[in-house]
Amino acid sequence: MIRQPIICVMGHVDHGKTQLLDAIRSSSIAAREAGGITQHIGASEVPIDTIRQICGPVLEQTKSKLVIPGLLFIDTPGHAAFTNLRRIGGSAADMAILVVDIAQGFAPQTVEAIEILKEYKTPFVVAANKVDLITGWHDTGSKSIRASLEQQSDYVKEDLQNRIYGLIGKMSELGFTSERYDAVRDFQKEVAIIPISAKTGEGLAELLMLVSGLSQRFMEDRLDIEVKGPGKGSILEKKEVKGLGTTIDVILYEGSLRVNDMVAFATPGGVATAKIKALLKPKPLHEIRESSSKFFSVASVDAASGVKISGTGLEDALPGSPVIQTTDLDYMGKINAELGSVFSTDRTGIVLKADSIGSIEALSRLLGADKVRISKKGLGNVTKRDVLDAFAMRAMDPKSSMVISFNVSTEKDAFETASASAITIIEGNIIYKLLDDYKEITLNMERSAKAELEKELVFPGELEVLRNSCFRVSHPAIFGVTVLSGRIKPGYTVMDETGAVIGKIKGIQNDKTAIEAALKGDSVAVSMEGITFGRQVKEGQRLYTRVRDGDERALASSEGLLSEEEKALLTRIIGLKRASKGGGDL
Repeated sequence: MIRQPIICVMGHVDHGKTQLLDAIRSSSIAAREAGGITQHIGASEVPIDTIRQICGPVLEQTKSKLVIPGLLFIDTPGHAAFTNLRRIGGSAADMAILVVDIAQGFAPQTVEAIEILKEYKTPFVVAANKVDLITGWHDTGSKSIRASLEQQSDYVKEDLQNRIYGLIGKMSELGFTSERYDAVRDFQKEVAIIPISAKTGEGLAELLMLVSGLSQRFMEDRLDIEVKGPGKGSILEKKEVKGLGTTIDVILYEGSLRVNDMVAFATPGGVATAKIKALLKPKPLHEIRESSSKFFSVASVDAASGVKISGTGLEDALPGSPVIQTTDLDYMGKINAELGSVFSTDRTGIVLKADSIGSIEALSRLLGADKVRISKKGLGNVTKRDVLDAFAMRAMDPKSSMVISFNVSTEKDAFETASASAITIIEGNIIYKLLDDYKEITLNMERSAKAELEKELVFPGELEVLRNSCFRVSHPAIFGVTVLSGRIKPGYTVMDETGAVIGKIKGIQNDKTAIEAALKGDSVAVSMEGITFGRQVKEGQRLYTRVRDGDERALASSEGLLSEEEKALLTRIIGLKRASKGGGDL
């Protein structure tokens, strides 16, 4: 028995995700929502008859045959539904539609969605929405973008194609090969971009045909499942409903569930179970966020379905947790294994707090890809304990001494403790933006640490005494030099080619102006006390900075402080020091 594919609709706020589903359902959910923005996670089942009706002639022209029973759409404000839509060990989404405003292009949550899709290896198509806003666009009343384009002016066609090229370029920057849907040669290697208007309905035929056909063709093994076995699903959201108490919105991706069945799920304290009191399904072409009048009670549900479950003991259920019928004898082991992999930590690293298991997993994957270690993971608000745990990391790894907080609040005493102990809390509700903030903060920390080291350490330097450039023979001797490699600073001890100490640089001048350092290629005047020019220092002589023993180790162990040329110079200076019979560090 073939189940309907699970399709996740993703994209940036106001790019038209819910309006797209409205066009398919001929409903008006987007218009009723506050500010027109999706407020909750939703699920909508679209029967195959509706899909055939919308696709109409396009199906006939391509001679496509659809055997799936329909499509189950998951509507999401950002990452949440996708990351919470979790199969054991991965995502339960079979495909995704990434909605992009063709005028605005890629926005922050667009990039976030692509990074998550890439991480979970989920196939997707791009719906380039709002073509009706292109200057000169004529609403043809057709559901087919191909038929609509035949009636547009050449200027409009050219404008549309230029915008599509812009999306193709951005997709390439993010690591994907893409083309307009009618130019794709291999749908397994190229991402299809379908121009659409969720407002007029143009392009819906090609979009639904592609999503239905691709999910049917490429996911046949995943769609052909046993729908009568133990139910397995994923909690999208937990909420209080008047008259029902605590309910969980679940996507059932395998098997079936019945009233009075026992189901298991994850809680902050481990694994818990609850007895199903009621199964509530949204009416056809309505979705799970609607009012209770749009629901009807059912005795059982089969995969793949969106269903609201009412029962006792659901108060601590975690969004993103798998839901497994307890007739699956290994339900405890499967859920514990899932929790163990999501909440595994490193010995050192940042503290991570988030709103759901799915968010923890998504952040862990993306942070791990950048080799960021995590010492503690947790759900809920940032507490004083979290800040203290981050503070404990300071001695071991200063870059790890911070808290990353996704879509949760920071408690007052935690904020005060962070301020007092100079612990950074990075807060946000866009995953990739959090990662960018973390990278920027750590880069600034590295720059500050590097600047401090540069103040304290003696760096390798090689200089040549210029001919005919002695300004004073002694008290102090002042003469010209060219820095051949590395750098020199006032206070650096200088030695000759034998490793014998000559003296210390008192000052450096360039065009009679004192400077703090001279780098490779600079020709400057240096002053040195305790020497006489012509005796200890001669024209054309090569001199070297004498790097202190402790500085040698610090320079060798710190990445990014020395270039390859400076590393080679340091090795030469160490050799000169060892060969010298003269004194030690000054």
